[in-house]
Amino acid sequence: MKIRGISGLLFAVCMTILVLAELFPLVWLFDFSLLKSGDFFGSSILKWPNPPMWKNYADAFKGAHITMLFFNSLLVSFLSIVIIVALSITMGYAFTRMRWKLRNTFFALIMVGMIIPIYATLLPNFILFKQAGILNSYLSLILPYAAFAIPVSMFIITGFLETIPKALEEAAIMDGLGVPGMIYKIILPLLKPAIATVAVLAFLSCWNEFIMAVTYIDKDSLRTLPFAIVYFMGQYSSNYGAQFAVLAIIAIPSIVIYLIFTDQITRGITAGAVKG
Repeated sequence: MKIRGISGLLFAVCMTILVLAELFPLVWLFDFSLLKSGDFFGSSILKWPNPPMWKNYADAFKGAHITMLFFNSLLVSFLSIVIIVALSITMGYAFTRMRWKLRNTFFALIMVGMIIPIYATLLPNFILFKQAGILNSYLSLILPYAAFAIPVSMFIITGFLETIPKALEEAAIMDGLGVPGMIYKIILPLLKPAIATVAVLAFLSCWNEFIMAVTYIDKDSLRTLPFAIVYFMGQYSSNYGAQFAVLAIIAIPSIVIYLIFTDQITRGITAGAVKG
């Protein structure tokens, strides 16, 4: 009993240290976003804002056009997620429930996309998008975002589909349901945890992406939120508090979305670990 008590205490201490280490960057970010520019210099890692400079956030919204950039990021992320979820579900169902020639070959080819570095395609995509005339458009971001998220998303969906008893679908067929009706009325409700996982992971990937957004978009009216850092620093190079405020504004949606769907993400990722 003593050994179990000591091991449990050590585990709790280690987990507490790990949690604090994970939370420290966020605490540091929000702490510095409320400091005056003159308070940044010193030996202290954290400083208590006295008084809190909420004006930094007002300056961020005014100087970095946060509202416009936020809308652009939200639109690009939403459309990308719709494409990712729709294609992942349909392809996942085709690979797990249907039997056709070269099924394993095509599944392997799609999974290869998981190991291709996303920025290795930066220049080829730039040339293709320029020839297609879709540079400086939302489509130039939505297409690569969806393409690189589909392999891992389909992997999660297929793992979850393997845990769904086929007897449910056989009963639905006996009741007269076709494949579209079966997917809509039976598969989709059961896939909610996996869909939430795919949607959140896709949102985090699209929301925080910077390199492609800078490469494919050079119109201020189409830029996404991560570019606000560069835009703001170019105008207010000495206003460090406002720069940290911009970073905090970018981080808040990701944190909120992740906290809301934590349980669904855990269920969606671990569903395929044990079949049956």
